[in-house]
Amino acid sequence: MDIVSGIFLVIHMIGWAIVLGGTLTHLRPPRIAKGVTHGALTALVAGLVLTGLAEMGDGDVNHVKIAVKLVVTLVITFLAFRGSRQEERATTALVGSVAGLTVLNIAIAVLWR
Repeated sequence: MDIVSGIFLVIHMIGWAIVLGGTLTHLRPPRIAKGVTHGALTALVAGLVLTGLAEMGDGDVNHVKIAVKLVVTLVITFLAFRGSRQEERATTALVGSVAGLTVLNIAIAVLWR
């Protein structure tokens, strides 16, 4: 089961790397690439699978942390989806928000114990 968890953790991190890299490379001119939406959805699904695997294990799961990360992930996914569908409306604030929220989500994962 550790191997499966490790594989999904790698997939989860690759999803966030796609989101962060895709937004930082498109700050000027502001636009959300289609890959950012796919990366956010990949990270979302992999995170849900990781949570399910953690629930099946013997360890404790911090449900508040998972809920906060889920809300932030849903906001990132919504903003990425909206920005990629309406490229002419993508602003620097929208692209920066996606990048900032992605960094926040990564920080929550690493620093919240």
